Amino acid sequence: MLEELRITGLGVIEDTTLPLTRGMNVITGETGAGKTMVVTGLGLLFGGRADAGRVRADPGRAVVEGRLRLAEPTATTVHTRIADAGGAPDDDGAVLLSRTVTVEGRSRAHVGGRSMPVAMLGEIGEQTVAVHGQSDQLRLLRPAEQRAALDRFAGPEHEKLLDAVRESFTQWRRVADDLADRRRNARERSQEADLLRLGLDEITRVDPQPGEDDELKAEAQRLEHAEGLRTAAQLAHQCVAGGTEPADDVPDVTSLLGTARRTLEGQAALDGVLGDLAARLEEAATLVGDVSAELSGYLAALDADPARLQAVYERRAALRALTRKYADDVDGVVAWAERARTRLSELDSSDELLDELDRERQRLAGEVAELAARLSASRREAATRFAEQVTVELAGLAMPHARVEVSVLPRPAGRTEPALTVDGAEVGVGPDGADEVELRLLAHPGAPSLPLQRGASGGELSRVMLAIEVVFAGSGGPPTLVFDEVDAGVGGQAAVEIGRRLARLARSHQVLVVTHLPQVAAFADRHLVVAKDTGGAVTTSGVRVVEDTERARELARMLAGLPDSDLGIAHAEELLAVAARERRP
Repeated sequence: MLEELRITGLGVIEDTTLPLTRGMNVITGETGAGKTMVVTGLGLLFGGRADAGRVRADPGRAVVEGRLRLAEPTATTVHTRIADAGGAPDDDGAVLLSRTVTVEGRSRAHVGGRSMPVAMLGEIGEQTVAVHGQSDQLRLLRPAEQRAALDRFAGPEHEKLLDAVRESFTQWRRVADDLADRRRNARERSQEADLLRLGLDEITRVDPQPGEDDELKAEAQRLEHAEGLRTAAQLAHQCVAGGTEPADDVPDVTSLLGTARRTLEGQAALDGVLGDLAARLEEAATLVGDVSAELSGYLAALDADPARLQAVYERRAALRALTRKYADDVDGVVAWAERARTRLSELDSSDELLDELDRERQRLAGEVAELAARLSASRREAATRFAEQVTVELAGLAMPHARVEVSVLPRPAGRTEPALTVDGAEVGVGPDGADEVELRLLAHPGAPSLPLQRGASGGELSRVMLAIEVVFAGSGGPPTLVFDEVDAGVGGQAAVEIGRRLARLARSHQVLVVTHLPQVAAFADRHLVVAKDTGGAVTTSGVRVVEDTERARELARMLAGLPDSDLGIAHAEELLAVAARERRP
């Protein structure tokens, strides 16, 4: 649940905090007082689009902060996602959220004490909060939204089937598009493939190896300067190892180092410093001996080979011919060849491959058709349950004779979607299957069954929406539900029934309701009033909790516009008493 919401610098709200509770929270106030800003703030807090035009010029930024406490299993999912992004809940398990919007339109988000992308707030909002307003009523009038609503109601197994349809459809269209492209552009593909094969043949004949150009360059330098290298190595070897002939009476470095070491060791007993120096001379002698052996081996291996040098020149010339055409260096030529081989496989337009792709396309088309048929059957079964449950809710919302029907019909072929034969009929198929879903309303016995947008008045549409939300809530969904004046156009007994249904919904969910109806507000577990202050130079609004007598005065204002009327207050107290009895389990 959302425990607390603080809004600063948004619209007419300068700085206010909404302490929220479990159950039903109602927000009321005069028209223009700023109730809409509360819903706008909620939208911002959970990743909604930022509108810089709603930010107050002073202080130049709007800040919305919230404290969210979740129950399992939602808590584990959300906490894990936040931890993966580097944030963390408080020690008591609550998650702190924050959204800042400046007058320049810049937006920042913080989750669990860390700066996060705004999209993270949206992810959390999808799992924790559902906002329903009059715009959502209009949204539900669209056929695609009605189909999506039915799919959400149908349950997790249905959603798995829908995912399978989408995956299979995507594979089918990818293969079909690939096949069509290969057939349509066969000539261009063949020309490109010929050029790639010519390049690959030339590279294959040379067979360059990664790093080969650097190795050949180093070898060429050694062969070109073999005599100079030999002279330098011989001189160094003579200096280290002594004369070149055994008869030469020239002491080598190793012997001299040995004599020096032994001389120092003879006096080491008198001064330990000489002993340390003797040990270092021994190490030096060992190192010199290793260098002498390596120089000897180098001289034995060094050979001026004109034939090898010519071969290196020719090999380097062949590699340069490749690098002039295909890349800057040999490694780039090798990489070009790999890309060319991959591209050749994509350009293949042989009859064998086309036949193979066509068989795969037909197989996938059959798979899509079979899955779409199963999805249609699942939707029809869910439509029956959905219609029955919504109709029962409408009976409790002062529409006892109304009935909702959910039509699941095949999508006509010939539109933008590709056509397949599903259940023996040719239909249009998309990633969501082969169905068109339409909510229809029979407002009273004898009335025609009409689409929701044609068969429902404003007040009826509000009640149908609420009935649908009550049904959705029974099937799971986010733990916090927000209703923004969905009771518009409703009054009398229907308003009381809406309040009763919202209170019942609040037994399993946290419910936030923005309303003008006292019959709805009376059912609240917590009543918040948005009040406008016009006493200063700038109009501002704040939110306060009302209880007992003050709450009765607010309901009296909503009833008759007379908060001080004794008759209005008596009526409000009666309404509160009725609501209190209704809320008892």
